[in-house]
Amino acid sequence: MREYVFVFLVALATTYVLVPLMRTLAVRVGAFTEVRERDVNVVPIPRLGGVAMFLGYAAATLVAWRLPFLSQVFESAELIGVLVGAGVVCLLGAIDDVRELDALTKLGGQLLAAAIIAFAGVQFFSLPLGVVTVLPAPLLVILTIFVVVLCINAVNFIDGLDGLAAGIVAIAAVAFFLYSYGITANISPPNVFSSATFVAAALAGSCMGFLPHNIYPAKLFMGDSGALTLGLLFAAATILNVGHIAPADVSANRVASTILPLLIPISIILLPLIDVLWAVVRRTARGQRPWHPDSQHLHHRMLQIGHGHRRAVLLLWLWALVLAMGAVSFIFLPPGAAAAGGAGMILLAAGLTAWLPRFSRPGHRPKQFDDEGRRVDR
Repeated sequence: MREYVFVFLVALATTYVLVPLMRTLAVRVGAFTEVRERDVNVVPIPRLGGVAMFLGYAAATLVAWRLPFLSQVFESAELIGVLVGAGVVCLLGAIDDVRELDALTKLGGQLLAAAIIAFAGVQFFSLPLGVVTVLPAPLLVILTIFVVVLCINAVNFIDGLDGLAAGIVAIAAVAFFLYSYGITANISPPNVFSSATFVAAALAGSCMGFLPHNIYPAKLFMGDSGALTLGLLFAAATILNVGHIAPADVSANRVASTILPLLIPISIILLPLIDVLWAVVRRTARGQRPWHPDSQHLHHRMLQIGHGHRRAVLLLWLWALVLAMGAVSFIFLPPGAAAAGGAGMILLAAGLTAWLPRFSRPGHRPKQFDDEGRRVDR
């Protein structure tokens, strides 16, 4: 555990220190998020914060490579592939932060990064569907690339309020760290040093090092350089875990071992997944392209029902915490206790979401948007 804590702190400190430098660079090169009709912010904010997060993760990787015990996870090329793939999407996102790229170019870069990490060994070799299910290799590679692209865009889509994406990914990374660490500590023979656990620890540190600069009112946005990087790193941690475990490692209970190996990773990142999948459905139903922007994301909905900027972020963090930790609790608690605790947490989050708008400031009216993302409250 001490080496993971050290890796976490290296990623956190490196990211935190580099963010002001990246803000200065962003201002000099003109990497600003211009205020668009669908945006919540009202003044241009510099971006490129994702570069600092990538460098924080890279620093953690270099340190882990020289540690006595964590160095064993570098015996394969997996983590080098993850670092290179993250560098590709970070560079792609940084270019987009400075000069707007078209959707197909960004998709091409995401596919390239996904192929890089898959070629390095970060891919599904089997699926824990009650028993270890081995599918044809081409199908597993396609599934790997799909999961990477899905996670990248899930984080990108939910990055709409100050601190929202970094906070949600930090929560997901911590939950995934606990899940992965708990599983590897209980296998026979136990070995808590795994690639998935390392990626989760370093990712959590990078997010938490960035958050102090990004909480409302943000000094710097992560931009696409950050959203794409965080999405790829979380996808890598998920694939490294799900594709390399046996159902019996998760639970001795037959029913639990059938559903938990896939249910827990999905639940940990469920909030961004819901957002991106619903966006694709509603835009396609309107006859629009899936990447056509609108203002119907979860964070826009929170503003529309009466929550302010800070409270909307805090509530979405709470929902992410409820879903992620509620799922992970099944590893550490009896099923009945975990289910009861999860149900109670969901009721609490739902109650606060519905009840708190009654206490908005008198005369306060949240921003409203039409279906095309134009503000209608000005």
